Amino acid sequence: MSKLLEHYFQLKQKGTNLKTEFIAGLTTFAAMSYVLVVNPSILGASGMPIEGLITVTALAACIGCLLMAFITNYPIAMAPGMGLNAFFAFTICLTREVPWDAALGIVFWNGILFLLLSVTGVRTKIAEAIPAALKIGVQCGIGMFIAFIGLKNAGLVVDNPATFVSIGDLSEPATLLALAGIILTIVLVIRKVTGAILISVITLSVIGAFIPVGDGYLTQHTDQFIGLPDDISNTFFAMDIMYPIEHLAETWDLIFALLFVNMFDTIGTLIGVSRRANLLNKQGELPKLGKAMTADAVASVMGAAVGTSPVTSYVESAAGVSSGGRTGLTTIFVALCFLLALFLTPVMKVIPLMATTPALIMVGILMMDSFRQLDFDDLTALATATVALLAMPLTFSISEGIALGFITYVGIMMGTGRYKQVTLITYAMAAVFVLRYVLDLK
Repeated sequence: MSKLLEHYFQLKQKGTNLKTEFIAGLTTFAAMSYVLVVNPSILGASGMPIEGLITVTALAACIGCLLMAFITNYPIAMAPGMGLNAFFAFTICLTREVPWDAALGIVFWNGILFLLLSVTGVRTKIAEAIPAALKIGVQCGIGMFIAFIGLKNAGLVVDNPATFVSIGDLSEPATLLALAGIILTIVLVIRKVTGAILISVITLSVIGAFIPVGDGYLTQHTDQFIGLPDDISNTFFAMDIMYPIEHLAETWDLIFALLFVNMFDTIGTLIGVSRRANLLNKQGELPKLGKAMTADAVASVMGAAVGTSPVTSYVESAAGVSSGGRTGLTTIFVALCFLLALFLTPVMKVIPLMATTPALIMVGILMMDSFRQLDFDDLTALATATVALLAMPLTFSISEGIALGFITYVGIMMGTGRYKQVTLITYAMAAVFVLRYVLDLK
């Protein structure tokens, strides 16, 4: 068996071995396993039946990891994406009032389009045509949006009729504990503790089990720690793939926004993790980028089938790479960990929403990292990125942030006489978004 693995994954050629790949797989899983708790809590806000979402998340992650492993032989794990799940729940379902099964249909077509763009090479042309400032603004905006959701869930930020938002009641045990958890998570990440986010979630859940709230406790008590995975019949192939076609005028921008976010999130993660794993060639390119994007697209289609938001590459894979992971065998071990985690479903189901706050805040902070890549001497870039960044949390919509970012960039470039530097794709998208607002096509 070991010889077969050695031959298939080229372990010696990549300078690794079975033990190293196993440890790397465990490390990556520990770093990203918080998704098993956070993804169901976010998707549940869309109206999806919460029962079975832990199972769905684990299965989607397992499928994505196996696809990446066998198609590319890269140590890059996959799971339902943070940011993409927020877009699914809060923008598509809550803001635009699209039923969750129809939203899964949008995810399905997003995956199909992503696949077509990847295999035809059009993906590269689109990626090069979009201004860098807009890409940065969108990624950072999603980070702020996710962090804002975390603050809201914990009660740290509440609505206010006069100022729209204000500070919550910090005398509430759940709110105070969430704040402590945020600080704990940041400290652990700074100290480079493996699985920092997961440790924080578990710590807050354990403490919550001793804090009385009403007739119970902040964290529900349970006598069952191991059990069979939940049934997923409520979401399995429940996607309404005809809804986006029948309501194309109302959903086209959602499909585009989802595709836009998924594409650049995936490319950024793949290049970033691959650089750490020394997988890039002399030109700084990832040799199997097309195949990796294909694996991502297929995983999203299959994820929609089981009942979750788009599946994408996880930057937490860098933790496994830092532990020596160099091949797809690392990713296979991550997939096996997700399957084994299914039998801990009873424990994960009692974790309170408050305990997921540090995970959302930390993910948001990490996504803000790309803002330092912005040229602060270029006011056009700064303005474009800032508008997109602020619009997402303030409008509670990722798609609106993307739309306003496109419009702002084109407007500034035309107003300053640099209209020839704007690509046709960028012009087309800005024009379409302007028409959407003028004609109120929502």
